[in-house]
Amino acid sequence: MKKVGQRIEERNLSSRNSKSRIFTFVPEPRTMKIIPILFFALALTACAQQTPNDVPGLADNVKSYGAVIEADNVMTSDQLMESLSKVDSVECTFSGTIQETCSKKGCWMTLDAGMADEMRVRFADYGFFVPTEGQAGKRTVMKGKAYKSITPVDELQHYAEDAGKSPEEIAKITEPEVAISFLADGVLIYEEKE
Repeated sequence: MKKVGQRIEERNLSSRNSKSRIFTFVPEPRTMKIIPILFFALALTACAQQTPNDVPGLADNVKSYGAVIEADNVMTSDQLMESLSKVDSVECTFSGTIQETCSKKGCWMTLDAGMADEMRVRFADYGFFVPTEGQAGKRTVMKGKAYKSITPVDELQHYAEDAGKSPEEIAKITEPEVAISFLADGVLIYEEKE
């Protein structure tokens, strides 16, 4: 069966009367041209944005990452918890204080959002990152989707490893976590610490 973007070459193995043949899949030339483009796109994704957006009119002490958002109609933690008691997820703008960011890439952060547990924030489509250092204690506003989540043990251990926790601390993680999480489309980080 021929696959898209490939041609089949047939060769005889031995004598004229032999029924043995080798079939080799060889990519079409147009497919070969796409491969460098795919590698370039992958490299861009791997180097996703960790530098802030240049947003005209944004205060000097505020940095924007991901989609450009505004800090209006911000939901309180009580409003969010009330909404999530009725449904599994809510599109909203939410605010909190950064507790920790991924120390390797800046691909997640945790917030003190005025709830019993801290909130884990990931970024839509792995499309942008926040700075890896110096963010703890800063106020942030995010726009995206808040949802109830169960984080499995292996993922919690991965987050702990990213945060630079010791092997002993990682080994103590043995139960999944039920929490409120956030998938952010855009993030504002206020440079002064609260």
